[in-house]
Amino acid sequence: MPEPMHSPITLPEYQRLIDAETWAFIRQTEAAYPPDTAALSIADQRHIYDTMCQGFHNGHPPGVTAQDEDVAGVRCRRYQGRAPAVIYFHGGGFVVGGLESHDDVCAEICAATGLSVLAVDYRLCPEHPHPAAFEDCLAVARATPGPILLAGDSAGGALAAAVAAALSDPRVLGQVLIYPGLGGRGASYQRHAQAPMLTADDVAFYARIRGADRNDPTAAPLMASDFSGLPPTLALAAECDPLADDAAAYAARITAAGGKAVAITDLGLVHGHLRARHTVARARASFARVTDTLSAMAKGQWHPGDMS
Repeated sequence: MPEPMHSPITLPEYQRLIDAETWAFIRQTEAAYPPDTAALSIADQRHIYDTMCQGFHNGHPPGVTAQDEDVAGVRCRRYQGRAPAVIYFHGGGFVVGGLESHDDVCAEICAATGLSVLAVDYRLCPEHPHPAAFEDCLAVARATPGPILLAGDSAGGALAAAVAAALSDPRVLGQVLIYPGLGGRGASYQRHAQAPMLTADDVAFYARIRGADRNDPTAAPLMASDFSGLPPTLALAAECDPLADDAAAYAARITAAGGKAVAITDLGLVHGHLRARHTVARARASFARVTDTLSAMAKGQWHPGDMS
């Protein structure tokens, strides 16, 4: 049976849902990364994205040190802290981003949790179509000794979920997925087709470039047939985002399979709000939820009921 159609939310509705400081963040982002950037060359997209991220870069908190290294042949950046390590997969549609784009995010996770953070510079599309990025991330996770945590935003959230499923390993103490794109087909893709920061057309563009079968669970974790054995999971959605329904669908399937998972939708937030964590109260609270959850998971003290 075909899915029912849902009318896209209009700009006046977004003006009601999104508060003034989030709109200020959106305008600042669009000034550096215009909505039509996906129509440009890949090289131009990467340059614009990197420049935009640098404009939001907040530096490293005092005491945080980092160094680049190769892990399983993949370039990574390690932020020094205690075990277990948080392996972080950056967002960017599998096309843009890298160690610099999420450098301050990873440094702040390290500072807030005291945990070591390992950022992964996986191969990008279109030069390296799927499953290259997945293989890089899986190789790093397999090569990292001891207990680990997985985390990532957007495309990185999809990579974290795919790696967790491939490992099916009790070494993974938990995963935190930040507005992940998990290959779902929920109503949010229609309702938020014209959302600020990310549109349904943008999602389709990046999917085409990635070149993966939409039913391949290593690319679209929601397409898996078995959700048992996955680690404790926090999946965070931004309300005003085509990907919003993916987090809830993923958490529900883990729970149905007997696992521990919870999905939270951050009201009034948009895709990419990690960069707003210093200027938008809602984004600041969401980022605190990320770091608090990773800290609790590291100690084996996180429970879905804690998030209510």
